[in-house]
This record gives sequence, C-alpha cells and structure tokens, in this order.
Amino acid sequence: MMFHPAGPTFWELAEQCLSSTEHGYDLLAPKFDFTPFRTPDEILDGMARYLGPPRSIDAALDVCCGTGAAIRVLRPICRQRVVGIDFSHGMLDVAHRHYPGEPNQPTVELIQGDVLHMKFENEFDLAVTVGSLGHILRKDEPRFVERIAAALRSGGKFVFVTGEMPPLWSPRYLLSRGFNAAMYVRNALKRPPFVMYYLTFLLPRARELLENAGFEVAVHDDAFSGRLQPLKLVVGTKRG
Repeated sequence: MMFHPAGPTFWELAEQCLSSTEHGYDLLAPKFDFTPFRTPDEILDGMARYLGPPRSIDAALDVCCGTGAAIRVLRPICRQRVVGIDFSHGMLDVAHRHYPGEPNQPTVELIQGDVLHMKFENEFDLAVTVGSLGHILRKDEPRFVERIAAALRSGGKFVFVTGEMPPLWSPRYLLSRGFNAAMYVRNALKRPPFVMYYLTFLLPRARELLENAGFEVAVHDDAFSGRLQPLKLVVGTKRG
C-alpha cells in the first residue's frame, strides 16, 4: 500500500491516472481520505480562523468539495445550510457518509455538477475551495471565478489557498514542473484527459482574476506556519 495501510496501491493510482478525471476520482474515492491528496487539517484549521464566528452567516458553498473535508469548518459558522458541489459521484458518496443529517445542525446538501456551469445566483455568503485549483485549466479560470462571483451575495467572500511561483531552482518548482510535463504527455497520448496540474492559479494572476470579476482582494501571508508558511490565504469580497 502507498501512503497509508488503508490507502490505494500503486496500481490503483495508475488506473486512476489513466482514467478520465471524473472516473479517476470515482475509483479513488473510497480510499481518498487516506492519501496525501486530501487537504491537510492544518490548512483547513488555518483557513477557519478567517471565515467568521459560529453561526455568523446563513449559507456557505464548498466548490469541488470532494469527500467534504472543508465542510467540517464551514458547518459551524452557518445558520442554515452548507452546499458542496463536485463532479465525482464517488467522492460525494463518501461525503454523504461523513455528514448524515443531524438535528440542530445546518443542512448539508451535496450536488453532482460541473463547477464551470454552476447555476447558483446570489445564494451564498461564503464560498471556499481547497485542493481543487489544479483541476481548472488556465483558459477556464475566468469562468471559474465568474461562476463563484455569481453564486455569492453582495459582500460575500471567496476564500482559498494559493501561493506565488517558487524559485526556478527549488525542489517544489522542479517536482511540480516534472509532474505537469508527465501529465501533458499522458493527455497528448490518451483520451479522455486527466486534468491535474500543479503551480496553477497563483498570485498575482489570481488577484487580477478576482478583481476583474468584482472582488476586493486581501492576501494573508501569516495564515500558516512551518512547512506551510509559503502558502497564502486569499479572501475576495464581492463588491455591491
């Protein structure tokens, strides 16, 4: 087994990589939470400090929610509902098991859909996304931000974690570029593609995209510490 005794084997990961993005995550879903691909709790807890006090908003949206890791920090701040949207029914099946209906808790609604074609309009006070930005192609990033802006009410916030381009000689840069090169080759040779790239939606481009879509943007450099210190927490507030 790789990563964890309950995690996927090398051959299971290979099968995922050779599938479409959606089917690959359907295959990986039962073991996803035992892989390093799940957003670490340190990131979620760091983000939570910027989301607001308990029961301070009505509704939150988790974009590309996967197995629902971020819903853990969204539900306490909501009075009414948390909505998660993801294209993988396998990941949503796991999320359903994590968040059964509970009395005196905001409703958790899980929707299968393409985040580039979300139909929400002025429904949420907060939207977050974690661990998903590598699945959005550069050409689709303006549309991605546009649909999140449409989903938010005036004054609503879009919160996510990104970074800046690391130095060209750094291990992070070299490993990420090596992985991306392998993905480009794989997608050139095999269809349907598996869309997952690193070092995407970085600052300052992410700030520019948000500002163009009507957000005021704040970047927090001190949200994380230790090995996560290079990460930046971005809070975009939708203008009235």
